[in-house]
Amino acid sequence: MTLLTPNSPTEDLQALDAAHHLHPFTHGDELAAKGARIVTRAEGCWLTDSDGNRILDGMAGLWCVNIGYGRSELADAAHRQMLELPYYNTFFQTSHVPALNLAAKLAELAPGDLNHVFFASSGSEANDTNLRLVRTYWEEKGEPERQVIISRWNAYHGSSVGSGSLGGMKGMHAQGGMPIPGIHHIDQPNWWSEGGYTTPEAFGLERAQALETAILEIGPEKVAAFIAEPIQGAGGVIVPPETYWPEIQRIAKKYGILLIVDEVICGFGRTGNWFASQTYDIQPDIMTVAKGLSSGYQPIGASIVTDEVAGVIANTEFNHGYTYSGHPVACAVALENLRILEEEGIVDRVRDETAPYLKERFESLADHPLVGEVKIVGMMGSLALTPDKATRAPFAEPGTAGLICRERCFANNLIMRHVGDRMVISPPLVISKDEIDTLVDRARKSLDEALAQLKAEGLMRVAAE
Repeated sequence: MTLLTPNSPTEDLQALDAAHHLHPFTHGDELAAKGARIVTRAEGCWLTDSDGNRILDGMAGLWCVNIGYGRSELADAAHRQMLELPYYNTFFQTSHVPALNLAAKLAELAPGDLNHVFFASSGSEANDTNLRLVRTYWEEKGEPERQVIISRWNAYHGSSVGSGSLGGMKGMHAQGGMPIPGIHHIDQPNWWSEGGYTTPEAFGLERAQALETAILEIGPEKVAAFIAEPIQGAGGVIVPPETYWPEIQRIAKKYGILLIVDEVICGFGRTGNWFASQTYDIQPDIMTVAKGLSSGYQPIGASIVTDEVAGVIANTEFNHGYTYSGHPVACAVALENLRILEEEGIVDRVRDETAPYLKERFESLADHPLVGEVKIVGMMGSLALTPDKATRAPFAEPGTAGLICRERCFANNLIMRHVGDRMVISPPLVISKDEIDTLVDRARKSLDEALAQLKAEGLMRVAAE
């Protein structure tokens, strides 16, 4: 076959894509009719498509390109490692220098006594690992009946059968026989949509105490762990009330269950600290990381566990692993990515300079007639769209306003994702103040255009109670 190039005509690229490429989370027939957007190159915070459009990436790829696109240092690190040791596994009492160096670096950066690392190739794989880890942990502790893992509705922990079961996305559960047994879900701390007339503080306590209720209903002797994102990312950047995490921490300690904190999106500077566990003063027993670990330049994920958990697991042969666990090239690239984040002071700059500026500018969108709530922590934020700001009412046709707004963002050369009727951002951590101004200006223009379209099509209607 003749290979196409980034300079090939867009229609040829789209036709080949439609003929052979199955996309994640996509209706294939709809995409084939419309034609995929073909991204051909990227630099800094900007993408270029096959039509030559220059697009501001307000999502850092999929929440992951923390240091921005086009950093040749990561390509050089991959090249050097491929020449020296392109691959070897970490099974059967074998290791290699990139894996052991990266494990040590993660132990140095992670809070508390999270000093031990099990590598995977993604957050999904790492959360599958966590399923096995916590159940093996309790078996080795002499409590094999502790099998149940509690999670939250609308959480996202990956899309494999195991990690998708841990998550609480009902649309995912509708396909493929999920959730698997032994997973229990409680309600999310989404005050805007579900808080009613309760104050955010009281609502945060109420939703946290749902964990204790579930533990008591299941039986404390059967519960292995609770898993949660510090901020629900793919669920719509749901920022919990300030009362939520302290109460979760108290309950987990009271019943002696393991606490798994999924930092796949929040980790490596996204909230203005290396980890959101530091932002919220959470003490995890297991921390899931991926995405920003390599800024998306290589597929890599990991479970970082405490000394106590690692010590118990070490008592047995842990019959689990992946061909690419601790892949040397991925580890070398991740190490270089962490070096850049650290030596260039990117996390500090986010905390002290650019995140406060983004917060100020992003929150200015709260005055828009379509925006009911603005939530932002560090470099991740969301806008709740509503037909009635005063009552926090949902739309009569849920998800339509968000989709229209997303399409207007695309038309205005801004990547801004929609989750239902929430618009979310997660830009590269290296975004400048001028680029933040561009992001917010294009977002406001897109909101104006979306509002006009919703009015013209008679869609500014409140859902019936």
